[in-house]
Amino acid sequence: MSEFTYRGAGVDIDLERIAIEALLQKLTFRRSGTFAMLSEIGHYSGLIDFGEKVLALTTDGVGTKMLLAERMQNYRTIGIDCIAMNVNDLYVMNLEPVAFVDYIACDSLSPEIMAQIGEGLNEGARQANVSIVGGETATLRGMVNGLDLAGAALGVQEKRKVVTGDRIAPGDLILGVPSSGIHSNGLTLARRIAEAHGGYGQTLGGAHGGLTLGEELLKPTRIYREALRVCEKIPVHGMCHITGGGLLNFLRLSKYGFEIDEPLEPQFIFHWLQQAGNVSDGEMYRTFNMGMGFAFIVPGGYEDEVMQLVPDAKAVGKVVERHGVWLQGMEVRWG
Repeated sequence: MSEFTYRGAGVDIDLERIAIEALLQKLTFRRSGTFAMLSEIGHYSGLIDFGEKVLALTTDGVGTKMLLAERMQNYRTIGIDCIAMNVNDLYVMNLEPVAFVDYIACDSLSPEIMAQIGEGLNEGARQANVSIVGGETATLRGMVNGLDLAGAALGVQEKRKVVTGDRIAPGDLILGVPSSGIHSNGLTLARRIAEAHGGYGQTLGGAHGGLTLGEELLKPTRIYREALRVCEKIPVHGMCHITGGGLLNFLRLSKYGFEIDEPLEPQFIFHWLQQAGNVSDGEMYRTFNMGMGFAFIVPGGYEDEVMQLVPDAKAVGKVVERHGVWLQGMEVRWG
């Protein structure tokens, strides 16, 4: 049986990394005067000096989950995904999301589909406590085939409370927080496997309450708003939002390394995808969140306090001297 890979499905994360580095090399201009840029490009969100506070901007989209929504003719939850992918990138730096704008590009407009998208955007805004202050819809026939949804979020925080990961040190604990499923990354590979092995209409059954494969893949991304409460109570050294690149997202945070010895149990959907697609462990953990959508990095001794605030959090590993990411002794690498 041949092995399915993300690259084989059409997404080369190594090439993406190289291409992004090529883009960033050209982004050298920095504003002079007030409201200067505070952070380097490449963290989860960009910071802007605002006196005793910082403003923060992040942008993201739903990706090829849009194709799944089209196939299932259900657009009601992808707005939650769009807001989640943006606000979660603010939470990892202890930034409070306050406003959001969306961008919809399509080849033709459907009032019914737009209403469904609005339903999800409104629910995502409620969960994250953000105002949707505007947006843009563009009909781009001949340039866009179908529909794409993206957005940008504005966050704010006192300068002294921003968490960048610079305090991470060997011996710190890593506490993982479960995902709600596949979230909004790796869908290109997931769709390729699903379409080659029975399609989206098959029922998963059991603990999944009779959901079809398509319904399971459409589950909206979890919004980790509780991160703000944790940072109020505990000296958090770093946080990680597990998105595209899987466990390799930890490399954004520190020069130190991350050993995951007791990973969270991946939900059934990940086991199904791995078995059906004959996907290696390494490929799974650098493509999908594998059941852990968010992580806190805290000094030793704070494990119980985190779990009181986030009951489904669990200690999964620790920070070590050597740079890299290890999963039960196996180094997780770029492809």
